[in-house]
Amino acid sequence: MTINFTMSDEQKKLQYEVRAFAENVLKPVVAVADAEPDPLKGFQLTKPAYVEAYKAGIAMCMLPAQYGGGGVSCVDLVIAAEEICVVDPGFACTVLCNGLGLMPVAWYGSEEQKERFLRAATSDPTGEYLGGWTASEPPGNPSGTANFDIPLPRPAGVGLTAVRDGDDFVVNGRKYWPSSAGWDEQGVNSGTLIVRTDSEKGGTEGLSALVLERGTPGVTYRHLDKVGHRLASNAEIVFTDARIPAANLLPGAEANGDLVINRNFAWSGPVAAIAAVGMARAAYEMALEFAHGNTAGAVRPIIGFQNVGYVLGDVASKIEMGRYFSWRAADYLDKHDQHAELVGAMNKIQVTELMFDCVYKCMQIVGVNSLETKNGFGKILREAAVLPIYDGGNMGMQRRRVHGLLADPMFNPRAIMEDDYVKFEKHHEAIDTVVG
Repeated sequence: MTINFTMSDEQKKLQYEVRAFAENVLKPVVAVADAEPDPLKGFQLTKPAYVEAYKAGIAMCMLPAQYGGGGVSCVDLVIAAEEICVVDPGFACTVLCNGLGLMPVAWYGSEEQKERFLRAATSDPTGEYLGGWTASEPPGNPSGTANFDIPLPRPAGVGLTAVRDGDDFVVNGRKYWPSSAGWDEQGVNSGTLIVRTDSEKGGTEGLSALVLERGTPGVTYRHLDKVGHRLASNAEIVFTDARIPAANLLPGAEANGDLVINRNFAWSGPVAAIAAVGMARAAYEMALEFAHGNTAGAVRPIIGFQNVGYVLGDVASKIEMGRYFSWRAADYLDKHDQHAELVGAMNKIQVTELMFDCVYKCMQIVGVNSLETKNGFGKILREAAVLPIYDGGNMGMQRRRVHGLLADPMFNPRAIMEDDYVKFEKHHEAIDTVVG
């Protein structure tokens, strides 16, 4: 029996259709939108392409089919995501955040909540519907998000509080970096919000998840200006006595907001990894074309020199490695009820960091000409630099999750090789969160 790495006819069709969208619909707007000095206007310039993606079934492809979504597998999602990420991973992030914001509803929500929120997300006649994932908080002392599962009460850990008051939660505090401010700095249509429902308990007991809806009184948004992923919306969100209905509490996430964060960033790990593959692929194809057409003052094109050929050969090999690891991690998600807290983290860490190096190696092959804006390498480098840092930072929660599992005396080091389910539980959290 063989291990099959061949895409099915349906997957090839999906790849072709998404590639056609990326090249024919998205690519024409990317350069102008990325160069727009006003970050919100730049994001808004992608709206027509997003509407086309929505109508084509791309924007909500990851949501369950029974609620109107595409119901695609994680492997299919990764195959499709690569084609968009080659053109612009920021736009791909907008689509990904539909999943980050709404998959927790599918995982932890009641049937009524699934019908209410997922059905609305998949049946918007305007095609403008956005989902949002709101977990990260501003830096400070104490503040930030990497140590969200620290086993200490406030002020350590997540600071956004949600206090029950009758039929509502009264929410106060700030979030920073979440997606998104929406098309008009009034917020996305709906999405998952991580809150502290018990300030006397640590992060493994005191966090929950609410669905935050557009138009909630007491919530203000400010679109952030960024170096990379400029075509994705990230925001500072301020909550001032905002009232969110208690009916928006995801029942499976009550006192389990920590597990929502870990599962979500494991689910998105292969997508972030394949985004890095897409960036490296774009840089590699440009560098290879350059090497075939430029002599650098020699007699023949530089592709004939050993150093150029060896470096590009290494880059091509690493891209294949990154792609197959991403497929493997996505396949693991599909086999294990969309849980891959270990494999998803390992995939995201290693591939995003490896592909960043590949992008820079391609720039070295092209030389000083890679620095000219019109040649496109600068944008690729900016985008590639984002990937190891965002979506659960590699030097924050991602490596810590791996560490937590490996430190378990019962951990089986051959589990991934044998395709066994590695269950991530609360006792795997909080490692490395308390200095000394």
